[in-house]
This record gives sequence, structure tokens and C-alpha cells, in this order.
Amino acid sequence: MAIKSFQGQRVDPSKKVSKTLLVSDIMTHDLVVFTKDQTIHDVMQLFIKHRISGGPVVDDAGRLIGVISEADCMREISDSRYFNLPILDRAVEHFMTSKVDTIDASKTIFEAASMFFKTSRRRFPVLERNKLVGQISRKDIVVATLNLKSQNWR
Repeated sequence: MAIKSFQGQRVDPSKKVSKTLLVSDIMTHDLVVFTKDQTIHDVMQLFIKHRISGGPVVDDAGRLIGVISEADCMREISDSRYFNLPILDRAVEHFMTSKVDTIDASKTIFEAASMFFKTSRRRFPVLERNKLVGQISRKDIVVATLNLKSQNWR
């Protein structure tokens, strides 16, 4: 009697099609972006309106020049109290973080997960050919991973 295989039919490896999820496949495309000339008051109102905690700062050509977050605002609010100076009319360029960690749109979700693990960042602006095209968050990675449940991990 022949031995029956319980592994199912073997697949020719040359015909196997497996798509690796890329950052560009799961990133957020529609971003709330800020300019360096906006007031911090406007930024805080947009944070509340759009239920976000930060966003990219772009120049007139749409190039990424920084990131503004609630943490940046908190630091400045704290300093304004200490120095008794109003800050709400000052521009974003005084508050934003200029040195920004980014990720390329062609990276896999596993490379992105590694970047999140190695840093304390909650989100990364996504660049394609040095142009801002989106943003990816830790939550995007978790959701994408759950959606991979029946696929091969690559």
C-alpha cells in the first residue's frame, strides 16, 4: 500500500507567486500636512479636528522639511509658562522637528516593523524618490500582519 502525503499537492517553486507587502501598499496616502508659516494655534486646532497627534511639515514644493507633533507643542507650552510668553501666534518652524526619520515606499512591512522596533517612533513619513507620498504607523503594520494570516511570511 502506498504512503499517502498529508502535505497536499507539491507546488513547483518556479511557478509559486508570492507577493511581499510593501510600505506603499499599506501606508496612508491622504495626509494632513502643515507649512512652516502656519501658527501653532492653527496646528493644534487641526490636531483636534482631524484627531491626529502630528504630521509632516512641507515646503512650497511639497518636500518634507520637518514634523510637528503634540509632543513639540507640549514642550513649547511648558516653556511659555516658565518664561511667561504667549506662543500661540508663533510659526510652526520654531516648534517642528527638522531631523526626521523617514522610510522608503519600496521597503517591506517587515523592514518597517524592524525600524519601529529599533526606534521610539510611532509613525514614519514615507518617501518615494525623495518626495513625500504618505505615512506609515505602527498600527498600519499590525493590521497588515493580521491580514497576512493565510499567506507566507517573506
